[in-house]
Amino acid sequence: MAFANEVGIDLGTANVLVYIKGKGIVLNEPSVVAINRDTDEILAVGEEARQMLGRTPANVIAVRPLRDGVISDYDITERMLKYFIRKTCGSGRFIRPTLMVCVPSGVTEVEKRAVREAAIEAGGKSVYLMEEPIAAAIGAGLDISKPDGVLVIDIGGGTTDIAVISLGGIVTSCSEKVAGDKFDEAIIKYMRRKHNLYIGERTAEELKVNIGTAFKREEDISMECRGRDLVTGLPKNIDISSDEMLEALDEPLTIICESVHSVLEQTPPELAADIFNSGITLTGGGAYLWGIDKRIEARTGVKVRIAEEAKSCVAIGTGEALNNIKALENNPINRRDPYA
Repeated sequence: MAFANEVGIDLGTANVLVYIKGKGIVLNEPSVVAINRDTDEILAVGEEARQMLGRTPANVIAVRPLRDGVISDYDITERMLKYFIRKTCGSGRFIRPTLMVCVPSGVTEVEKRAVREAAIEAGGKSVYLMEEPIAAAIGAGLDISKPDGVLVIDIGGGTTDIAVISLGGIVTSCSEKVAGDKFDEAIIKYMRRKHNLYIGERTAEELKVNIGTAFKREEDISMECRGRDLVTGLPKNIDISSDEMLEALDEPLTIICESVHSVLEQTPPELAADIFNSGITLTGGGAYLWGIDKRIEARTGVKVRIAEEAKSCVAIGTGEALNNIKALENNPINRRDPYA
């Protein structure tokens, strides 16, 4: 396998994307690891491990080591990163690529240090960090070097990052721990409350992807949902409509819309005028939820567009940012904590 010298990683709560300079995105797999409890041996990583979620015997656990955009299990994250780096870059003691890893805009010093150390332990020679909204804006094809304001909303699995960017930096931002995972949780809670039906994460995700909606549809659509009846304890199938999904997702969607409104309120007037003219750009997997652009547009009065390849924007942005290592070194996020 060819040696990759510079690698961009979108270390997401739901998926890990790896971008190799000169090749583009070479890996896109779920952030899931299956481990044997008895031997601590990794049985599967990525898509193979995701298939095991909720279906493992007692001695096997399928875990997601990242929660709400940050590392919740350091050891498993390091092993997962090592697996993905070896899979895409090859293995060997001399293969230590320069890594660029994306983190949410509201990340703390402790969380930054955890990401940096995990990436180095996984095989990185030097590690740079980058805020997700900046990477998303670059990946979406926006020119952030100009003195014009752009507003980017990156809806991932664990966090929604909202940022106004100008002259290559973040002017004002907000990072909400409400995103794809909270959408799934909201659907699970709704099914229990409204239909006395217990469903798992995978079923909730299927409902979200197939009939999930953030804005009233002209034509209601439905889907069969399977789960366990909480009254009888037996398996049960029911039909769920997109109108019900709109009701189920109302709370997390309202939080996101209010956060966008709050960021716009804090934006300097000159930049706010730029944003009104250029519009809001939506990136991340959550941008594919039907009608979310219409909902944000209705709440803010600003036109919203969904970026091309929205799910890959952050990974593409990290890769393109590797062309300017000097700027990465000068970025405040890469200044070391003096107490580290």
